[in-house]
Amino acid sequence: MSQRITTSIDRHVVTVTLNRADKRNAVDMAMFEAIIETAESLASDPGVRAVVLQGDGGHFCAGIDVSVFQGAGIGDRLTGLLEPRPGSKANFFQSAALAWRDLPVPVLAALRGTAFGAGLQIAMGADMRFAAADVRMSIMEVNWGLIPDMGITATLPGVVAADKARELAYTGRILSAAEAYSAGLLTEVVDDPLQRAQEIAADIAGKSPDAIRAMKRLFNETWHGDPASGLRREAELQAAVMAGSNQAEAATANIEKRAPRFKDAGI
Repeated sequence: MSQRITTSIDRHVVTVTLNRADKRNAVDMAMFEAIIETAESLASDPGVRAVVLQGDGGHFCAGIDVSVFQGAGIGDRLTGLLEPRPGSKANFFQSAALAWRDLPVPVLAALRGTAFGAGLQIAMGADMRFAAADVRMSIMEVNWGLIPDMGITATLPGVVAADKARELAYTGRILSAAEAYSAGLLTEVVDDPLQRAQEIAADIAGKSPDAIRAMKRLFNETWHGDPASGLRREAELQAAVMAGSNQAEAATANIEKRAPRFKDAGI
């Protein structure tokens, strides 16, 4: 198995790279685990002052790999993973996005190519998002008969207007970089997002680490209310959706590249 995440450090700035370029950095179970382990390791390192998060190759992350939903007994396993992790309000999947928001230092995402579904939600866990003009973004879960449930109730409010968030989630439509910036999903559209993110990260790393860490904690704790109820509701709704036949039909139709044949709502 290839190394799903790589890291490098330069003057207190850690660059974290999603390392699955041949799959457009789609997130399989191994990558979910690697993302969480990497973030938790960085959180305990007092020498880290800023993190830059990117995808290898020409894409940030194309979403969840379909292998996550395949295999014997996968339904029971996924249901278990929707429960909060020990000592956390977030479950396994939510942690891949919220681990970056909860990191005690600023995280800056550098985006190229696609940031779909899980990729968008992981990027939303960052403090800032810098994107190239070729970026395309989508809250794409509805195309698989699912809801976005990787911490989006904790990361999207205050960044995107409520009606815009609903429109994007209900339709799953793909946004250009300009549209994503206009919607509030991006901090800035630039020629070289990695360079821009690293420049700002270096600037942050030159400031008082105590002040920076305190500011991030201040923003996290006061910008919104307690996210626990939202995270729990995400998991509850996802479990109900996955228990129905329409989610399987959405996924099958997507794979077979045909129009889905849905039953009337069962939840």
